[in-house]
Amino acid sequence: MTIMTASFAPATITELPPTTRISLRTADPSAVAAGLGLELPAKVGARAVAGARTALCLGPDEWLIEAPEAEAGLLTGTLTELAARLPLSAVEVSDREITFALAGPAILDLLATGCPRDVAQLTVGAGCRTIFDTVQIVLTREAEDRFHLTVWRSFAPHLRALLDIAARELAAGL
Repeated sequence: MTIMTASFAPATITELPPTTRISLRTADPSAVAAGLGLELPAKVGARAVAGARTALCLGPDEWLIEAPEAEAGLLTGTLTELAARLPLSAVEVSDREITFALAGPAILDLLATGCPRDVAQLTVGAGCRTIFDTVQIVLTREAEDRFHLTVWRSFAPHLRALLDIAARELAAGL
């Protein structure tokens, strides 16, 4: 796998290595959380972290679980065991998505070129489902000047081209 990084003065765009991603839906988040050893936040946009695993609440009964790629078997096995006794839907979507790390002093300007949401209001550690241009994305704020943007693999080349163009324009002061 080739990891591509583009760096323009105000922003750096880096494709991150693959991770395990699970789309989780359940009406009993506390029981599932206990089985996973990972809190499932109740507030939409909130994210919980336990070691290298994260859970981002995308809706009232929907979470995006992320973990290192090496934990895929363990995570899916645990969720299979939980599904035998709890009402839940867990779908591994790891191959469906690609994540880009976006960083730099002009990162808010870069995101504003295609995202209608005021991402400056997104607190560090939080995330949301939104769009960039016409593409659905999941955006998490990792630090004041650093975001992770997750997009479906089929849209990644289009989105990457838009990000690269916007970053070049910001670097040129346009």
